[in-house]
Amino acid sequence: MLRIYHTSDLHDHRGIAAPLNELRSREPGLLLDCGDSLRGSQTIYHRREPIVEEIDAAQYDAQAIGNREFHYLRGCLRARAAQMRHPLVCTNLVDTKNRDLPFVRSLQIDRDGVRVHLLGLLIMQYPIGSAWERVFGWRFLDPATVIREFSERVDDDEVLVVLSHLGLSLDRKLAAAVPRIDLLLGGHSHDTLAQPEYAGGVPIVHAGPYGKYVSRTQLDRANGRWRVQSFDLVPLLQ
Repeated sequence: MLRIYHTSDLHDHRGIAAPLNELRSREPGLLLDCGDSLRGSQTIYHRREPIVEEIDAAQYDAQAIGNREFHYLRGCLRARAAQMRHPLVCTNLVDTKNRDLPFVRSLQIDRDGVRVHLLGLLIMQYPIGSAWERVFGWRFLDPATVIREFSERVDDDEVLVVLSHLGLSLDRKLAAAVPRIDLLLGGHSHDTLAQPEYAGGVPIVHAGPYGKYVSRTQLDRANGRWRVQSFDLVPLLQ
């Protein structure tokens, strides 16, 4: 059994740490975020982002890069990452100038005897081959292609979780294209799904914005596949 909690699009709504810590003290599980927690954006930089302290106080295990965490200027993205004690994950973003990345492209976490592979997706800011690649050095890879390539390295008994900041419509396309995904946690479009939506047999979970809810998904392995055995949205900030 594997329990996973997830939030997205907090947009600096604070007060999450205490209820999340109390919840996980009763029912432990991984705690993940799909991005857009900050006030800033890909063009606006704030030296201090108070929500980062909340996220670290809540002991998040990992966070995907949303367009609020991303910045076109590498120094600004690096400064944001340096404030965080939790890992940032983005699988479809690479540096064409081969500089060290201020985030990881994939993350493995061993929890309760289960190996979990975490991949992150950021909505593409411009297409591959754009002139902006030469200006900023960032290249955005096709989400389905890059997730499919990473999925081939995941053993059958391991769990593949995608932290997507693509939005629900693109999540549906991704799930249909890469059925190896065990759980697709999403954000960006501010959708709230009362139950997982399925595409290609892949469960898609969107907990909604502003910390109103945290999703709680329990996965169990049955018939050679990890499947959702229970799910709910737990009120967080009301």
